[in-house]
Amino acid sequence: MRVIVPTLTGGLDDRVNPAFGRTPTFTIVDVENGEIVNVQVVPNPGYSQPRGAGVTAAQFVIDNGADVVISGEFGPNSHGALQAAGIRMATAPANMTVREAIEAFLRGELSDPVMGPEGGGMGGYGPGMGSRGMGRGMGRGRGMGRGRGRSGW
Repeated sequence: MRVIVPTLTGGLDDRVNPAFGRTPTFTIVDVENGEIVNVQVVPNPGYSQPRGAGVTAAQFVIDNGADVVISGEFGPNSHGALQAAGIRMATAPANMTVREAIEAFLRGELSDPVMGPEGGGMGGYGPGMGSRGMGRGMGRGRGMGRGRGRSGW
């Protein structure tokens, strides 16, 4: 079984990164008969993308043969892509190491995936701030500058 975990620097002793799409690295762990047999750390190709980081990260995980992804949260786009590919998702707290998260998963102790905002970037949809369109939510870059917030410009 191949388990992929978003991490800051990577490795079994690194913590689970709460941000799936914007994580700097992925730690790829191969598990056989309940034992960790191989670990590798790879950069996330979606990390610095201005848009679509979650989908790029999900496609990377799919292309690398993941059976399971353990993360703090999944955005709706990455969640949909992983679900469509049949990849199992689980949520681990951010204070848990990769090793602890994998062991907890194998014992059936991790929760179902937690949904969070995709990307977490600037901008968003909903009420913006003044005429500059700095949206206040969801990181989807849909702030259209028609908000009802304070102008101050």
